Amino acid sequence: MPVTAHSFPTPHLALRSTSADACRRVRGFAREQARAAEAALPELNDALRTLRSRQDRVAALVRAHGHLIQWRADLARRTTVPLDHGLDHDASRFTLSLREGGPNYDRIGNVGRLRENPTWDANNRVFHGGEPTPAHLIMLEHGRGAEQRFATEDHDGDTLRNPVTLPDGTRIDGNSLVRGAAARLVAAALVARLRQRGADTSRIETGGDPIYVVTADDDNRELMFHTAMTVLADASRGDVRAWQAARYLLYQAPLTKKGSDAVTRVFLVAAGTVLFGQPPILDHDVDLRCIVAGQHAATALPSDPPAG
Repeated sequence: MPVTAHSFPTPHLALRSTSADACRRVRGFAREQARAAEAALPELNDALRTLRSRQDRVAALVRAHGHLIQWRADLARRTTVPLDHGLDHDASRFTLSLREGGPNYDRIGNVGRLRENPTWDANNRVFHGGEPTPAHLIMLEHGRGAEQRFATEDHDGDTLRNPVTLPDGTRIDGNSLVRGAAARLVAAALVARLRQRGADTSRIETGGDPIYVVTADDDNRELMFHTAMTVLADASRGDVRAWQAARYLLYQAPLTKKGSDAVTRVFLVAAGTVLFGQPPILDHDVDLRCIVAGQHAATALPSDPPAG
């Protein structure tokens, strides 16, 4: 069964307009992802079905993942779409590693710039008003999820370090959710980093008591990435639970500053197609679930095939 756009529901986070035509154009990216997944199938089939040693299978999976990073970077080089307020499109960031470029800081909760035609409040450094978009609403939803975790789980007041249990029982810190004073420090660091790149930071939204998701430290990310590849290398045909475990680890372990979500989606659908004999379907907010909700809540997701 071929991989189609059906496996790639458009993330609501990508729908930043109330215009049906604009949203239709964004949804077209699912076809690019489907073509990339189809193209990756022979390499992943060899990795998971032909190679005998675990070491060779893991190495082949890593190569296939690397080829998808290059695919996403090549797409980025062919577009001139501007990014958020004040940020120029920079295709080099689709191959720049987090070890080189530093951790990613993603604001969740009330992100006013994701509303259509908001008004900039320079005194408070937030956007007000405008029309809600799917992107704005999904970030509000996951911001509430982060607040619930702060209300029910251990944290130091401002930082909730996300615990990750590896298949061998080892526990490490994954990404972090930060709020309050820690979030203000993250916002200041983000603005400083953008200024170093020569970006216009005059309308970077840092006010309004944000919550940020901060990627895990480099060593833990690399451990989680290679653990995910090993889990897939060891998976037997139809092993949904292995695929789910690897998915969570991959979202905890982005490799590049930009493009990791699309690369991970394509890789997971292609690997799932080999393992299950048919393409899986991803939840549109799979990335946000895996970086915000915690391992227990984000391992098995609503659109997954049944685990036998």
